[in-house]
Amino acid sequence: MSIIHKTTLTPTKLELLTAWLPAQPWYAATGRAPELSKAGGFRLDDPKGDVGIEFMVVQDASGDRPAWYHVPMTYRAAPLDGADRALIGTTEHGVLGRRWVYDGPHDPVFVTQLLALLQGRAEPQAQSVSHTPDPSVTAELTGAGSDGLAGAGPDVPAEAGSGGPAGAAEAPAVADGPDATRLVVAGGGPALEVTRVLRPESGAETTEAVRGHVTAGWQLPDGGEARGRFVVLRDAVC
Repeated sequence: MSIIHKTTLTPTKLELLTAWLPAQPWYAATGRAPELSKAGGFRLDDPKGDVGIEFMVVQDASGDRPAWYHVPMTYRAAPLDGADRALIGTTEHGVLGRRWVYDGPHDPVFVTQLLALLQGRAEPQAQSVSHTPDPSVTAELTGAGSDGLAGAGPDVPAEAGSGGPAGAAEAPAVADGPDATRLVVAGGGPALEVTRVLRPESGAETTEAVRGHVTAGWQLPDGGEARGRFVVLRDAVC
């Protein structure tokens, strides 16, 4: 299970995201620098214990009204070959040393463990507490979705999950849209949509061609909680 070190990060994750977010196609520019705070999230374990995997929700208060963005990230002890465009930045961890922080959908270990979560083979972990599952995160897969994921996932060589130099894995086809990032996980099979722009409005999600989803919550400024689909599994053609 995830081990959360109570230590320093320089720069912090929010500082890295403040510089990175405005360049993303799904970020709604406000004319000012992002004013970010952490609003929620959870983690997944890498079975080998080498790659950190975090699903983070940040609130941006720089506009007239708050906006929430979902940024899954992976943390590595060495660069991931072929993933330069997915690098959010590097940071110095007080215990683990230098860490390379990547946009999760481009990392094959992230994709593999997200598929495992949808298939019930991985358990979501609390974002900030060690060795603690997070039962508020739910994953649901229909029968059709289960059939479509059989044998799906990127080809991840042993080096890609290690702390040493990362070999070039076969990256999934990744495309950013105005609200989500889409990954085709198998040739002609279903697509994963990682929601980027989270909205607290109830019932906002479409159910068209949905084969499965991961649902979690995040905090609102008034202290309440919103819930929504962080990831959706759809037919690739929709």
